[in-house]
Amino acid sequence: MSTTPSNEKEAILTFEDKQYDLKSLPRDIQEIVKGMQVADAQLRMHEDTLKVLAVGRQHLAIQLKSKLETIDSIN
Repeated sequence: MSTTPSNEKEAILTFEDKQYDLKSLPRDIQEIVKGMQVADAQLRMHEDTLKVLAVGRQHLAIQLKSKLETIDSIN
């Protein structure tokens, strides 16, 4: 699903290889599209959060490895 940028005159919805004039669709369908856009934005935000957490975890693992180099292991 994609829509054209909001700065263009016509809002076009592309869904399953078909295009629709978003403004001419019934209100309930427009609301579903808005809901999907919000869901897409939230997914992107959470994907970015996961990337940040993964980088942070990787950095912690590097720190742990560095600190453990001077300590004898039990096996």
